[in-house]
Amino acid sequence: MAVLAATPALAQDDNIVVTAAGIEQPRDEVGQAITVIDAKTIETRQAVDVVDLLATTPGVRFNRNGSVGSVTGVSLRGAETTQTLVLIDGVKVNDPSGIGDGYDFGPLLTANVRRIEVLRGSNSVVHGSQAIGGVVNIMTGVPAQGFGANASVEYGYSDTWSAKADVSGSSGIASGGVGAAYFRTDGISSAAGGTERDGTKNIATNARLKLAFSDALSLDLRGYYIHADLDYDSFFGAPADSSDVSKLDQYVGYAGLNLSLMDGRLTQRAAVTWLRNDRDYYFVPATDPDYGYKGTNLRFEYEGVYAPVDAAKFILGYEHERPDYDFFGFGSTDSARINIDSVYGLAIVKPLEGLAVTGGVRHDDHSQFGGATTFGANANYSPNAGATNVRLSYGEGFKAPSLYQLYDSFSGNAALRPERSKSYDVGFDQRLDDGRATLSLTAFRRDTRNQINYDNATFTYGNLDRTRAKGVEASVALKPVEALTVTGSYSYIDARDRSRGSANFGNRLARRAVNQVSVSADYDWSFGLSTGATVTMVGDSFDNAANTRRLDGYALVGVRASLPIGEHLEIYGRIDNLTDEAYATAYGYSTYGRSAYGGVRVRF
Repeated sequence: MAVLAATPALAQDDNIVVTAAGIEQPRDEVGQAITVIDAKTIETRQAVDVVDLLATTPGVRFNRNGSVGSVTGVSLRGAETTQTLVLIDGVKVNDPSGIGDGYDFGPLLTANVRRIEVLRGSNSVVHGSQAIGGVVNIMTGVPAQGFGANASVEYGYSDTWSAKADVSGSSGIASGGVGAAYFRTDGISSAAGGTERDGTKNIATNARLKLAFSDALSLDLRGYYIHADLDYDSFFGAPADSSDVSKLDQYVGYAGLNLSLMDGRLTQRAAVTWLRNDRDYYFVPATDPDYGYKGTNLRFEYEGVYAPVDAAKFILGYEHERPDYDFFGFGSTDSARINIDSVYGLAIVKPLEGLAVTGGVRHDDHSQFGGATTFGANANYSPNAGATNVRLSYGEGFKAPSLYQLYDSFSGNAALRPERSKSYDVGFDQRLDDGRATLSLTAFRRDTRNQINYDNATFTYGNLDRTRAKGVEASVALKPVEALTVTGSYSYIDARDRSRGSANFGNRLARRAVNQVSVSADYDWSFGLSTGATVTMVGDSFDNAANTRRLDGYALVGVRASLPIGEHLEIYGRIDNLTDEAYATAYGYSTYGRSAYGGVRVRF
């Protein structure tokens, strides 16, 4: 039971994944390690923050700079947080104006999210730049047949309010839905030992519309928007109470045309996606911003899937993207733009009963540093119709230098080369007792070279580092009786600096705990009450590359309950950090102690 974890492997829709190859695939066809967090798990756990769900899955480590909504990074298998590719409804949302093109998970709440797929391991063949550690794919709800609506409101610790509502349906050729969410809290002091609370306010909306003109032709339109106001404590030096505030506006758009030909053997998708991040920072509230960033990314995508026989699929894709970066503040302005053209091909074949093999290649042409070619291959073999699956995977990844790292007037280096990685893993999945028990075990290794870091000798960015991460991921899901679900995971990650000649050679990479265990159990009582608990234990880590500043390990306990009242109404509540554990995920920043919340849901 020590390796039980929060991997929802018993979810009904867990048999289909889309992140591995960019198309819907049965899990038994995929040789890569993927965790699915489905809508039922999201609702049962009552988590408000997406990161709180990710933290209970194998291979994930995170750090947050204080209060809810603060800057939050997610690391997969010991990679840098900037090496995690993030998608929202199929749109790449890594920030082109960020220092390393990373994605800030702080403002991303669960309100509009219905499914999360986490792919661990390098996968740049399908997803291009940033996918060195892996991919986090965030999906909103699929429109209901006929009509459906949901709403909830909750209140809790630190005057926290959270409310959300969505409605969806279909009629004739049209299906779609809209959702909105509101969150506000007085928060806690982000600086450890501080007294001033740092609150946040977050508004998120999403919408999608699908027009099926015929069985062969359809149009997809999707949109996502986040506005976040955040009070934060000064990070110029040690974190300390301050009046600093930030404002974020994030716009995500997708428009895609889908065409099926040759009796469905050839499907094609052409799409335009758009991301815009506006970030403004204020030393004094209600004044003009002191500095700010704007990042946009306009992408065109084409993907064709040809399946001449049931045992083979061939995928061909082309992408063009144009990231833009603008900065103002401290007496200067910066602006930069680049173009990236990419082509890739992927083959998925089943040469033998129970065996699926995938292989592919991608070439990216970057207007600054030239070309990057990546390869990938994986296999999944089942000798007994899916009861046992043996997986093998090899993936290459690359990450283009960010526009900030290339062109910042103070520290940019236009001669930077892309970061490169090679990732290997082997694993198996075993299902027992008609799916009432599932066990997964994966061993992995990743080597990264040309990693970009700030050079304290030249005060610019350079290709300084090599890193290596290796480890083991284990997960299990049990349903011994219909009313009880127990899930759990354990991951061991040994991530180290391998830059020979460096003073940090052999040191552990910062903020990446070696060991992490999570156990979750939920029971449905005969009279309707549901109760559950999650225990997450994280080992020691270091906050700096020199390994001189330790972050002590910690154990968090959360309990929850919900009770339906009639067919459409449900009341629920939870207590987070039940034991009031004192801990930190980033040195000098606070975390929440014991806190309680309660709410009500309605659904139609």
